[in-house]
Amino acid sequence: MITADTLKTLTTFTAPALTRAIRDSGYTLDEFESAKFLGITNGGQFCYSVTYEDIHEETIVQTKVFLTYNAAFGTVTADY
Repeated sequence: MITADTLKTLTTFTAPALTRAIRDSGYTLDEFESAKFLGITNGGQFCYSVTYEDIHEETIVQTKVFLTYNAAFGTVTADY
């Protein structure tokens, strides 16, 4: 079960919080400038729209990040 407090936390990640989560997942150079919660996928992942600066092309890129909550361990992982 996901408690109300956990649900509130999982739906209010900030850009810095998502940056830390994605870096913990192995994307060590990624850094987000903005983040907006979009909803929960059919598979139970928490979906965010994020933006970051592409240093190679010097443009702002928008993509999605998906958080997976492991209720048994109380952990969150992030991926694209």
